Amino acid sequence: MEFTADVIKTLPPYLFSIFEKRKEELKKKGVDVIDFGIGSPDLPPPAFVIDRLKRELDNPANYAYSPYIGIKEFRQAVADFYKREYGVDLDPDTEVLTLIGSKEGIVHLLQAVVNPGETVLVPDPGFQAYWKAVHLVKGEGYNYPLNEKNGYQPEFENIPEDVYKRTKFMFLNYPSNPTAATTTLDVFEEAVRLAKKYRFIVSNDSAYSFITFTDEVQPSILQAEGAKEVAVEFGSLSKIYNMAGMRIGYIVGNKDIIKALATLKSNVDTCQFIPIQQAAATALNSDRQFVAELNRIYKERRDAMVEGLKAIGIDIRPPEATFYIWAPVKEGYTTEQFTAKLMEEAGIIVTPGTAFGPAGEGYFRISLTKPVEKIREAIERLKRLDWQD
Repeated sequence: MEFTADVIKTLPPYLFSIFEKRKEELKKKGVDVIDFGIGSPDLPPPAFVIDRLKRELDNPANYAYSPYIGIKEFRQAVADFYKREYGVDLDPDTEVLTLIGSKEGIVHLLQAVVNPGETVLVPDPGFQAYWKAVHLVKGEGYNYPLNEKNGYQPEFENIPEDVYKRTKFMFLNYPSNPTAATTTLDVFEEAVRLAKKYRFIVSNDSAYSFITFTDEVQPSILQAEGAKEVAVEFGSLSKIYNMAGMRIGYIVGNKDIIKALATLKSNVDTCQFIPIQQAAATALNSDRQFVAELNRIYKERRDAMVEGLKAIGIDIRPPEATFYIWAPVKEGYTTEQFTAKLMEEAGIIVTPGTAFGPAGEGYFRISLTKPVEKIREAIERLKRLDWQD
């Protein structure tokens, strides 16, 4: 008897689960593995967030079901955050929805708004979850390439008009995973203009919005004129407040799109544990001091890794955002050969660029979620490798 649906049988395994298995195999062989693969923060949330969580755990009322759309305190905190940081007004009751992490929201949103066979525009290279979401709704994905020469910005003019005409949804992701690219409001304004013209939904995944190393605040797509007519934006507390395991995020923007997602979610989950939402509200209502210190730490790690990569002949510009480095593999290697060499000969795990789409060939991604000491140790291992010339 066959129990598995075809859509699941044809769903490729999640890359990082494969890495985790290989990591355990290496450990059993006595290898001291340094894992720069998955982007899971190694630092704790702010003390004031943990304190709020602890206090709320003692309140028996908090063990009831959450409202399906999330508690008002959290949704109001998101709205206040957008007003304070971007000057964007949001109705917390209709234009904000609580998510169990933005990855969950991405997959469920496509289920709520995309029909089988409809076209979804996906960045290449781009976050794996976008393609998995398209697959699960039996949509037609269309890769729009991002390239280094253009600063990994969308080249909207290179997407054929017949593709735009059949498009239902477009993913944007700035600051970008995996490329660490930032963008400007002009890009969001053009995306909104095209979405209005061709009547599709455009979303920006802003999970890394405040992990930046410049004084410039990365824009929100909702700052683009008329964005609420066609656009939504995903946010997460996983990266900017180190709350990854708490699984808390949000979607903001067009109320009809959010209503569709809320309808689906009310039938498949009952939102996140109330104390986690309360702790997240405390985080969003705080000043930027914690995030500034976090960025200082990531900048120190970034600089150490960039310096080390240059020492083995990989010359890159330091990224201006996220805690990733997107770098070319050493000359003479394919992506698969390079990443395999690091794993097998140095016990270092990095993510092959091809995990993020065909345009990732020739690149790899490093997650800066290890202390500077580990980064320097990894660099010393790389220097000892026998590199072919």
